[in-house]
Amino acid sequence: MQKTYDVNVESFIPLMAPEDFKKQFPMPRESEDAVLAGRDEIKHILSGDDKRLMVITGPCSVHDEKAAIEYAEKLCVLREKVKGSFAIIMRVYFEKPRTTIGWKGLINDPYMDDSRDIMEGLRRARKLLIRITSMGLPTATEMLDPIIPQFIDGLVCWAAIGARTTESQTHREMSSGLSMPVGFKNSTDGALDTAINSMIAAKSPQSFLGIDPHGKVCVVKTKGNPYAHIVLRGGKRPNYDSVSIREALETLKKKNLSQAIIVDCSHANSGKKFTGQAIVWEDVINQYLNGNSSIKGLMLESNLCEGSQNLSCGPENLAYGVSVTDECISWETTEELILKGHEKLIGAKR
Repeated sequence: MQKTYDVNVESFIPLMAPEDFKKQFPMPRESEDAVLAGRDEIKHILSGDDKRLMVITGPCSVHDEKAAIEYAEKLCVLREKVKGSFAIIMRVYFEKPRTTIGWKGLINDPYMDDSRDIMEGLRRARKLLIRITSMGLPTATEMLDPIIPQFIDGLVCWAAIGARTTESQTHREMSSGLSMPVGFKNSTDGALDTAINSMIAAKSPQSFLGIDPHGKVCVVKTKGNPYAHIVLRGGKRPNYDSVSIREALETLKKKNLSQAIIVDCSHANSGKKFTGQAIVWEDVINQYLNGNSSIKGLMLESNLCEGSQNLSCGPENLAYGVSVTDECISWETTEELILKGHEKLIGAKR
């Protein structure tokens, strides 16, 4: 008898149950304290109780844990220097959505050779998050696969839903149950409607299919996420300017949604060129200084070294500290932008 199911499935590889996985890589007390404090910090900024700006900065995607740890160590020092004006959170992105094909990130393909050892990717991702949060540094990541949060979300302080997945019902439902504030990016064409609809859905209780901590398929019932907000990343044109931000704010008010706005200095806002991020950063900081209190934070794509490199040369030939996905600004530029921004903000308070 000919099969009518799983016709194009090559194999099924069982995953370790999330509960057993977490026992194998337990969360130390230092990490727990950092995550709880980081989430509270972000919530207070989004609600307006904390008047500082959050800065979500780090590599477009993590592919080298050694470089990520070096970056985190530098960021810890900078975070302490500017804590009077900025709450710094490190981008630790492990999943990359693809329009067609390409490297899908450390979790999907940790060896960068199409072996796609997802269980090893999960191990490396969790171990890295433990290292970074143990330094006292809050973390941010994009949630893409709806199963993966069961393995790592206890170590994440802020989550993003990307432009390609903001319209997805699956991601809206998942976000309604996530334990941290979630930022929804506007769609790639620049439209806000999809992100607005996602915020509404994520704030509401949902029921959907997922897995429980024991790895068993189940119906997941959520309470809704009260800290869903919008992230402006540009579209057919940039949308970080004061007119675009005012239009976004008016739309959020009409829908009775959170009026907290995060601006992504990269992607379409910078024309996908690392050199454009500084222009966006300066403009948004000035808007905030001129009284636009709806701006709650900025995102930077930043690495140890500037630019990007092509993975086609093979993982063994990659330059250290250089992005393999989107172009990033260097650590030196990152530090300069943040320190100058801090001086401006502190000076404005005097």
